[in-house]
Amino acid sequence: MKTRFLGVLLSVIAVSSLLGADTQTPQAGQPAPDFSLPSGEGGLVGLKDYKGKWVVLYFYPKDFTSGCTLEAHNFQSDLVKYQSLNAIILGVSADTAQSHKDFCTKEGLNFKLLADPDLKAITSYGSIMEHNGVKMAARNTFLIDPEGKIARVYLQVSPAGHSEEVLKDLAVLKKG
Repeated sequence: MKTRFLGVLLSVIAVSSLLGADTQTPQAGQPAPDFSLPSGEGGLVGLKDYKGKWVVLYFYPKDFTSGCTLEAHNFQSDLVKYQSLNAIILGVSADTAQSHKDFCTKEGLNFKLLADPDLKAITSYGSIMEHNGVKMAARNTFLIDPEGKIARVYLQVSPAGHSEEVLKDLAVLKKG
């Protein structure tokens, strides 16, 4: 019985390792994975486009849902504060560029939302989850420094006070 249990446990660990191999979450100090994704405004956007700026890269599950709308509104409300700290905001979900365009228009959002329906960037940032059999982005945020390294990682964030938390950390990091 113990041998069988041990065998099953080792199998589960091995399968978990294989599944997690390509979905490792990048950690602070590591180079941020680059990407090239379509924006709701048209055209492709990559991390390299923002070299020299702080980037708040936030992943979220779905346009037009309550938590995602709240999170986006909070980032929008703080947008001027981010700009004063030389930071830009990029939101990423598996929704289409057209969905992002419609979401930005309806909600008055003035920052870029990027479409990742193939889940490539979402996966490279270890931010993939499954909900009701559908793969989508988990609510994670990465604060990336002007040299392209990850400065802070926020996992499974709560949309309510998240923007304030990121702003505080950004201000501390900029001071030195």
